[in-house]
Amino acid sequence: MAAFQTLDDLPADLTGKKVLVRADLNVPMADGDVTDDTRLRAVLPTISELAEKGAIVLLLSHFRRPEGRVRPDMSTALLVTPLHELTGRSVKFIEDCQGEHAARAISIMLPGGIGILENTRFHDGETANDPELAKGMAALGDYYVNDAFSAAHRAHASTVGVAQHLPSFAGRAMEAELKALDAALGNPEHPVAAVVGGAKVSTKLSVLHNLVSKVDRLIIGGGMANTFLAARGVDVGKSLCEKDLIGEANEIFEKAEAADCTIHLPYDVVVAKEFAANPDSLRTVNVHEVAGEEMILDVGPAAVEALGDAIKNCKTLVWNGPLGAFETEPFDAATVALAKTAAALTEGGSLISVAGGGDTVAALNHAGVADDFTFVSTAGGAFLEWMEGKALPGVEALKA
Repeated sequence: MAAFQTLDDLPADLTGKKVLVRADLNVPMADGDVTDDTRLRAVLPTISELAEKGAIVLLLSHFRRPEGRVRPDMSTALLVTPLHELTGRSVKFIEDCQGEHAARAISIMLPGGIGILENTRFHDGETANDPELAKGMAALGDYYVNDAFSAAHRAHASTVGVAQHLPSFAGRAMEAELKALDAALGNPEHPVAAVVGGAKVSTKLSVLHNLVSKVDRLIIGGGMANTFLAARGVDVGKSLCEKDLIGEANEIFEKAEAADCTIHLPYDVVVAKEFAANPDSLRTVNVHEVAGEEMILDVGPAAVEALGDAIKNCKTLVWNGPLGAFETEPFDAATVALAKTAAALTEGGSLISVAGGGDTVAALNHAGVADDFTFVSTAGGAFLEWMEGKALPGVEALKA
């Protein structure tokens, strides 16, 4: 894992020092209320630690997609009250994220105070990593802390540019994320298994190509498994199948064989003639018995049991994507069953389990085991790019 500085490397006494904290405060809201405060809670340990050391904590974040225009409905001012309620401290809104007006507002803040700067994306230069905007942001602080792994795949002014002007550190959430990801793929305990699911192979090609050279067992589920089954000569009926990617699937099979990586595909599946909750046409069959008018909607129970046995022999598990159409019963059964097996192994101390991605988090919450995994990342694009083996600009900028 690349060396990076953390809050432990900051001075013990930060009284009056201005610390710019890049957080991801892009939370969903309805009728003026935050409907999911996960991202706000994620940055609380960093805010509290810095404030207790006397720092003036200045939060930088994007909020929705204003595309370089000032939009009152996308102002971070909307987050002042939720942050106040979560931190128990007063939160000052600062009407820009750079410039003299912002500097004057910050100059009267007291040690331990918290300020939230205006939406970074109100400036065109944010997404372009404009050097002048980055310099203007950096001028407001003495130190820079990035605590937004979910935005680390973006080379923006607030995620990369500012770090080039100030001593830079990983916040507590970023630190935990990077350590967990390193334990999962960077320097893992073998054998390593990966579960990769989802609807389409096309969205995860780079992930699969990277994983077959890093893991010992690759479990492919969801609609994307159908393309691999088709590549093996299985008639998948009306199932979602990207037939134009069968050649790509065969390349992945060949690459896996060369790397001594075992690819696991379901050999029994749950099918139906229509995609609906508990359909009358529901049945469980061998993959070679799927009728022409049927579609595969979940992995079958025998295959799930075999997959459970497979991960019992592993030390590390990386999970991204559900095994079936988990949002609709009973096509959640395979995902729930395997997730519970992984959670039990983790609790028993024999497995390090790291999961991430929006659908994955929802699936693990649905199974009631998200808190039992070693680490669950709420990052979407950043987690996926990490699984692809890509360098993340926001992380690279923190390298010591």
